[in-house]
Amino acid sequence: MSIKYINDLDIRGKRLLIRVDFNVPLDEMGNITDDTRIRSVLPTINYALDEEAKVILASHMGRPKGKIDKSLTLEPVARRLKRLLGKDVLMANECVGDDVEKIVNSIDGDYVVLLENLRFHIGEDKNEDNFAKELSKLADVYVNDAFAVSHRKNASVVAITKFFNEYGAGFLMKKELNYFTRAMENPARPLVAIIGGGKVSNKLGALENLIKKVDKMIVGGGMAFTFLKAIGYNVGKSLVEEKLVDTALRILDIAKKRDVKFYLPVDCVVADRFESKAKTKITTVQEIPKDWMGLDIGPATTALFGEVLQNARTIIWNGPMGAFEMDAFSRGTFAMVNLVARSHALKIVGGGDTDVAVNKVGKLDSMSYISTGGGAFIQILEGKPLPGIEALRG
Repeated sequence: MSIKYINDLDIRGKRLLIRVDFNVPLDEMGNITDDTRIRSVLPTINYALDEEAKVILASHMGRPKGKIDKSLTLEPVARRLKRLLGKDVLMANECVGDDVEKIVNSIDGDYVVLLENLRFHIGEDKNEDNFAKELSKLADVYVNDAFAVSHRKNASVVAITKFFNEYGAGFLMKKELNYFTRAMENPARPLVAIIGGGKVSNKLGALENLIKKVDKMIVGGGMAFTFLKAIGYNVGKSLVEEKLVDTALRILDIAKKRDVKFYLPVDCVVADRFESKAKTKITTVQEIPKDWMGLDIGPATTALFGEVLQNARTIIWNGPMGAFEMDAFSRGTFAMVNLVARSHALKIVGGGDTDVAVNKVGKLDSMSYISTGGGAFIQILEGKPLPGIEALRG
């Protein structure tokens, strides 16, 4: 069954519950430091308002594990959303119950309602039907526009569709799925995957799935050292997952059999300890000192990866090339941002750390699409269905 989108649904004048992802970063004072996730769903919210729907927004914040935690209230989101929409946003002090139903039933076209943190109720995390049923009492139609949590079996994402006759996805979800379809199912080739981050174990499923689809694969970050160890290099004290060395060899063997070009770092920035003020130097991967660790790709690797991307027509990137949160080990990741940005390929970037790096370099507008999903992004790269998406298929 195909997914219906909000513009396929009859929402005019109806109560519309939209599941969004407003799990935005906050500073120590509770101020929002990045409102990208809020801005990304504005097209869906504004469409609903134009259709004169009564809009109720539901989201989580953090991981309160079923307990009320005032530091995780959605009140800062309500304030920011009010400015972005130019409309009043009524912040409910709960997300279910008689009081919330009274508030929702009083909505007119002049404001929207934002429910309090869904995860203050344990039923959300546990995908409980009873909690989903209580939520469903607030609306006539349900729309999921929270791609970033659609890999989770939560009540507001999965169980809730049992209690609506009309449901579908929002415009953000549509955009996410369309870009992934273009990249994974019918890509312009060569298709190049860039996979970084600390551990092979976190990306193993993605590596195993992508190696069957891509024309070229670049592996950087800490996970590269497990592959380098697998092919016989002494990588000193660099991060290596010993239990996955044989798995890394198997992936390399699959790449060879499928004629997938597989690229690993040829040099790296090494340090005598994992600290911002550590001693550092650049060495080839064959010459990493035994008591030092690799924490970033080096200039020769940057040049190599740049050549690999020269003729790419589709690029999927997840994960940094090093410990870029420390200035000494940031140059490789930031250089990769510029390399990808200059490419004329379709460029899809996902994962929190990768998004942060792109933002720091100021290249957001140079990417074709920045996915809002972290875990959901990885699960799609693994080729696994997302529970939240499957629930919309009925």
